[in-house]
Order: sequence, then structure tokens, then C-alpha cells
Amino acid sequence: MAHIEITHKPSLLKEAIIQIGAGGSAGFVEACIMHPMDLIKTRFQLQIKTESQDVLYYTGIRDCMKKMYKNEGVAAFWKGILPPIIMETPKRAVKFFSFEQYKKFFNNHTSKTMTFFCAGFLTGVTEAILINPFEVIKVQMQSNRKHISDSPSTIAVTRHILCKQGFGLNGLNKGLSATIMRNAIFNSFYFGIYNSIIPWLNNKTEYTSELFLKFTVGFISGTVASCMNIPFDVAKSRIQGPQEKIQYKGTLQTIYLVYHREGFRALYKGLLPKILRLGPGGAIMLIVYEKMKIYLNMEFGN
Repeated sequence: MAHIEITHKPSLLKEAIIQIGAGGSAGFVEACIMHPMDLIKTRFQLQIKTESQDVLYYTGIRDCMKKMYKNEGVAAFWKGILPPIIMETPKRAVKFFSFEQYKKFFNNHTSKTMTFFCAGFLTGVTEAILINPFEVIKVQMQSNRKHISDSPSTIAVTRHILCKQGFGLNGLNKGLSATIMRNAIFNSFYFGIYNSIIPWLNNKTEYTSELFLKFTVGFISGTVASCMNIPFDVAKSRIQGPQEKIQYKGTLQTIYLVYHREGFRALYKGLLPKILRLGPGGAIMLIVYEKMKIYLNMEFGN
């Protein structure tokens, strides 16, 4: 009599726990490694070129790192790290879990490639709503150029925003539409490109290692996604950053102001540090997620 092997599909709750655990682990690792580049990106996006330049004006990534180290100390490269660390585990957990669930929905309504892009877009919207208050706090902390010992704590910055501006769209949730567009576009291309290319490359692993292929495709996916969404990232930084006189309000209004006053290239400020962060960061995150998912499935899947 033939032996029939019966495989039990994990329950939705168990599946969710595995996806959330793997996603949270991936986000934590990526945030700790890549945060300095995120900070440098924000600094570039916030600075405005004027006729009488500030001595602390950054002319490039190396110049920025040199001036930050000299004036703020080595720990300054991790300014604003606490909000992402607090948020990164649930953020990436929601990112990967919601992507898997949206993917199931679109599987029945569109082609395989479009499924990845559409699921990624809605994943970005979901993620943005969750993380926006933490992004506001992070940008405020990253914009502070005082020495790390003189910089306010995360709690102090949060209390100041809540007391002065409240929780709404002019306070702890300002820049929400820009965050939504930034994350939706990024995740659409990030997941769409990666998940479309990887199955095709799976047959090529005899020529090179699987890890190298995944890192390369992850890097390409993160890089393309960064190039596609950066105008919205610049708008988000301007809206959420410190403003002596409120001039940046809505997303499209901010993009128009930046373009009108500083030119088209200003909409791509911080692109290089963004790529240096999200290119390898995207690769690291996907690899850690997949490895952790396999491990957790082995441990708890059945």
C-alpha cells in the first residue's frame, strides 16, 4: 500500500506569527546597520543652498560625515535611532505580513507580476499610516546639528511636538500623505521587481550562489524603488523637518515649491545616500526575512 504523506498547512494565526517574527527580525537588523545613511539622506534633503553659505553646509557624503564627526561626535550618526528601533520590528512585521495577505487577494484578480506591484503598493499605504508619527520624531531629531550630548532625547522631542502641535496632521502626523506616497511607490517597485525576477533566476543558481543572486536583485530592487519615490521623500522631510515659518504643508504643494525655488535637481536631494542605504538595506532585509521565515517554519510551522 502506497504511503501518502499528509502536510498540514499552518493556521492563519501561526502563519501571521511566523511572517511577523521574520519581518520584525529583518527590520531590526537593517535599521541598526543602515541608519547612518538614512540620517545623511535627511540632512541633504533639509538643507537649502543660499548665497551666503553656512560653514556647516554639506557638499557631499564624505564632507557631511567629516563635519558631523567633528561637530557632533561619532554617536551623532545614530541620532534618531530610537524611534526606528522601537518601530522597526512592528513596522517590518506589518510590511511583510500585509504583503503576503494582499498578495493572496490580488492573486485571484490580476496577473502574477501585477499582483506583486499592487500588493506592494497597498503594503506601503498600510505601513505609512502606522509609522508616520515615528518618522516625524526621527526627522526632528536627525535635523538637530548640536553635539550629541546637547541634543534633546526622544521623549523630550515627542513631548515638545505633542504640546506645541498635537497629534493631528499639523503635529505628530504631519506629512502623512507624503509618507503614504513615498512608501507606497517604494514598496510597489521593491516587491514587484524582486518577486518578478527571483523566480526566473532560481534556475541560474548553478552558475553562482543563491545568496549572491538574492543580494544583487534585492540591491537593484531597492535602488530602482529609491529613484522612483525620492521626490515624495524630499517633500516628507521638508514637511516634517523644522520650519521657522510654515511654508511646506501639502505633498504636491511642497514638491512645487522645491521645484520652483531650487530647480528639478532639488527633488532628488539625498538620492546617493538613500541608494547607499536602501540598496544594500533592501537586500539585507529580504535575505534576513527569507532565512528567518524558513527557520521559524521549521521550528513552529507544523
